[in-house]
Amino acid sequence: MPTFTVTVPATTANLGPGFDCIGAALTLYNEFQFTRLESTPEALVINAIGEEYQKVTTDDSNLVYQAFVKFYQHLEQTPPPVQIDIKLGVPLARGLGSSATAIVGGLLGANLLCGEILSESQVTELAIALEGHPDNVVPALLGGCRLAATGLTQESSWEICEIPWSDDVIPVVAIPNFELSTQEARRVLPTEVSRADAIFNTAHLGLLLRGLQTGREDWLRAALQDRLHQPYRKALIQGYDAVNQAVVAAGAYGMVISGAGPTLLALTNKSQAESVATAMALAWKNEGVEAVVRSLSIDTQGAKSDRRVC
Repeated sequence: MPTFTVTVPATTANLGPGFDCIGAALTLYNEFQFTRLESTPEALVINAIGEEYQKVTTDDSNLVYQAFVKFYQHLEQTPPPVQIDIKLGVPLARGLGSSATAIVGGLLGANLLCGEILSESQVTELAIALEGHPDNVVPALLGGCRLAATGLTQESSWEICEIPWSDDVIPVVAIPNFELSTQEARRVLPTEVSRADAIFNTAHLGLLLRGLQTGREDWLRAALQDRLHQPYRKALIQGYDAVNQAVVAAGAYGMVISGAGPTLLALTNKSQAESVATAMALAWKNEGVEAVVRSLSIDTQGAKSDRRVC
């Protein structure tokens, strides 16, 4: 029986002013193995290993399987019996795109079992439709830092733009020992914003794109400001202000909420990365929060797959 393994990177979305439109793939991974079941009464078998594996559902409500089924529904076909083995490396409900890895993994697994009937762009469109916004699923699938904007035609409803990311800009993530659901993080957002705030974010997103490309420190320090989501969400994250102050004092360009949180992302240069990581961990510990802090890189490949025969 053919078995396909799909490896999908974690992502960090928004990057401050780029709410719901920009994200970057990071060097943390979830792995999904798909084996078509033959001559068995079972339609679905799901196994999970890794940190927090107990939280993974193993019935048809599993998000990987839901994406797998959606792929076949798109083709107007019945999904085959399948075994899905999940190896977790991306923390759940922490703002690092774990749900995006599941969606991308499920779609790619189905596409591989179908002989790669859909193109990369078609899979991308399906992934965005399932997630509801592009900022996590697009870099999870394609890698790198990506900006997504709605297109002009039905055939190309999204335009995807790769954003150059300087090697001198290092992402440092602090992953706390508590969760924050995307739904809760969205509930605190206002339904309308002022023209001044919209202009503010437009200007700072433009500056962020140039800052990431050039690694220019003064641009990045200014660019990470945001008025659309972070002022409202930071109240949900214990110790946010203390960690932010520590990050800036340690020499980072600044700090943002990764995705919907509660993971916090600092951007810094190579020489300051270690001191920034230490400062983040210590500041959160002083606030009563244990956190795993990691200095990462940008994953430039995106989702990868291989095939073997059982």
